[in-house]
Amino acid sequence: MSKTSDRINLTNQFLIAMPNMADPTFSGTVVYLCDHTEKGALGLVINRPTDIDLQSLFNRIDLKLEIEPLVHLPVYFGGPVQTERGFVLHEAGEGEPYSSSMSVPGGLAMTTSKDVLEAVASGKGPERFLLTLGHAGWGAGQLEEELSKNGWLNVEADPRIIFDVPAEDRLEAALSLLGVSRSMLSGEAGHA
Repeated sequence: MSKTSDRINLTNQFLIAMPNMADPTFSGTVVYLCDHTEKGALGLVINRPTDIDLQSLFNRIDLKLEIEPLVHLPVYFGGPVQTERGFVLHEAGEGEPYSSSMSVPGGLAMTTSKDVLEAVASGKGPERFLLTLGHAGWGAGQLEEELSKNGWLNVEADPRIIFDVPAEDRLEAALSLLGVSRSMLSGEAGHA
């Protein structure tokens, strides 16, 4: 029997940082996991807005964005990897024309090509989306090790939390999918 059949696959799940998370980069974060294979994992932090709004980012890349209220939407810190690169998490549509898009099985789509931003600027882009700079990445076995050390909780993702819940409430909303609240979590294993 092959070992890969026993492997967990957390694609299309939220990773919720536990209070004892050693890495301050991820303290208090919720990560949407776009891809999880034996080679590693890639996700986007969904609850850490930056002070950059869409209009200023679009100006930097020579795109004109004049659609209210999009101009004031925040750009998010998606993770510490490739922080100069944009990642757009959006609802998967039928036959999207974006040149670099990854469909998440059972979930959303993540696009890294500029054409999705051009579509947004022209009013033809995805209706609901979250734009991040950077992503979170794990090498082979790294995420599994962090999970075994109780660094993360995981739960099936709910897109409504990404698109409909204010950023500051997303951690609590993701925890509620597990039936727990922040106050119930302890940084020490074995204690409630």
